[in-house]
Amino acid sequence: MRKIISLICFLLPALAFASQPDTTPELRSDAPDQHVVVKGDTLWDISGKFFKDPWKWQYIWGMNKESIKDPHWIYPGDVIVLDRATGTLRVGAAVAANTVSTVKTSTAVTSDVVILSPRARAGHSDHDAIPSIPSSAIEPFLSQPLVIAENALKDAPTLIGAREGRVILGTHDTGFATGLSADKGSKWQIYRPGKAFTDPDTKELLGIEAVYLGDADATTFADVSTVTITKSVQEIQKGDRLVAMSDKVSNAYLPHAPSGNISARVISVYGGVSQAGQNTVITLNKGKREGLESGHVLALYRKGEVIKNEGKEYTLPDERYGLAFVFRVFDKVSYALVMQTRLPVQLLDRAQTP
Repeated sequence: MRKIISLICFLLPALAFASQPDTTPELRSDAPDQHVVVKGDTLWDISGKFFKDPWKWQYIWGMNKESIKDPHWIYPGDVIVLDRATGTLRVGAAVAANTVSTVKTSTAVTSDVVILSPRARAGHSDHDAIPSIPSSAIEPFLSQPLVIAENALKDAPTLIGAREGRVILGTHDTGFATGLSADKGSKWQIYRPGKAFTDPDTKELLGIEAVYLGDADATTFADVSTVTITKSVQEIQKGDRLVAMSDKVSNAYLPHAPSGNISARVISVYGGVSQAGQNTVITLNKGKREGLESGHVLALYRKGEVIKNEGKEYTLPDERYGLAFVFRVFDKVSYALVMQTRLPVQLLDRAQTP
């Protein structure tokens, strides 16, 4: 009996490990031994040079998600080295193969070992660090509300016009607004209510898209305040609303899969088009209340086609064709960046836990 119990105790850890899904990322067949970081690289791109699943961060970098919540630790000029023994990447100064080294006997020998040594970084700041995903693609979305509750702009400060009867305002123009409050500062953003986001399945109103028009500085506060347009991305006109500028949302993201099963639908492609490609922003009909959070990676699926064969109809299996990276989450909707795709992303396509 003791032998049987001992055998069971010995096998339990192995059985438990075997029962876990294989989440370790697979190396690419053409993975290099090292990569020198250059400006414009992203952590996703670097990981993708070595592994087939570049979003599996905690395995690729040999860290847990708590230790790399702020992934500002890689800079241009760093050398990323693949440790094939552990299947992970690390940062260090690499010495080329066949380097001549001296051993204790003072005999020169050749070595194919890549030697890593710590380096001190001088003058680096988080601004220089390599971002997780293309920051230029999401930068405009980090400082804008994007989604608002129904009638949220109804009581917001309002642009009432300009001198000389001007109808359209642009950069450097002066306008006049009511409802501005000095205690909210001088920096404001200008919006116009856009389309309504409706859940395609439940028909629930999820929110209203706020169309960002530009920025303005309040120069004087009064019943009728004076503002100067400092940035204009669309035509600004009488009736547009002003919202106090808020701090930008952090763009330091740790890619990871949702802990639970999330299935969302693509309800909008930014820019008003019906299809999206790589590095395009899409809107999903799920948000914080369903457990989505910034950094979640979702697989994109196209609904299987219905075909006929010998008079019978068959529905083909849904097709997985890409990955989307959630970077901004509201209560009922989320914004995601299309990171990989081999098909155009279409409205009502599914995004779910990979």
